[in-house]
Amino acid sequence: MLKFILRALFKPTYRPKAKPNKKPIRETLAYKAGRNISAPSSQAKTPKAGASAKREAFDPATAHSVTRPRVLEGPAYVTDGDTIAIQKTQVRLFGIDAPELHHPYGKKAKWALVSLCKGKTIRAEITDEDEYGRTVAKCFLPDGRDLSEELVKQGHAIDWPKFSGGKYSDFEVAGIRKKLWLADARQKGRMHVWQKSEAKKYGESKK
Repeated sequence: MLKFILRALFKPTYRPKAKPNKKPIRETLAYKAGRNISAPSSQAKTPKAGASAKREAFDPATAHSVTRPRVLEGPAYVTDGDTIAIQKTQVRLFGIDAPELHHPYGKKAKWALVSLCKGKTIRAEITDEDEYGRTVAKCFLPDGRDLSEELVKQGHAIDWPKFSGGKYSDFEVAGIRKKLWLADARQKGRMHVWQKSEAKKYGESKK
């Protein structure tokens, strides 16, 4: 009897463990299905007008000449064979046309431009600007060489008379227009050649 009394007096008190907060079955299934089960938040921020478009190519249709001369100087980040970025501004090289990266010789043109610009301060004299702030500029190396001219001389680009007035045509390598036939087709407005090339490449990538 004494044992029961002592046991009752000194019996430790235990708090029951809290049960885990289980999600409703409906929410669990929704999570497993990959659905968003969180409460709707405030409306997502919309990007600034033209933000996504700035990553695209220069748009000559909306371009206008720069009345007040503007010059950018600094290291150049090379995007492709005729496009660089200086001080976060996308700059298309004046008066030439190089192949796109996914076109034949496109990567060679890019790396040729990288080799010319690497470790150097490039001076870009802006001549035109489109509605998204993208620019066309005459770009020069520290020793005064014209980047557009150098690429044409090396056979990585061709003159674009519509924009250059034929300034670089005399520097074109013999047979270069046959080699860079897609760039030549673009200049002559033969976009069906481009479409055919794109369709062929897309078909091959799906296989």
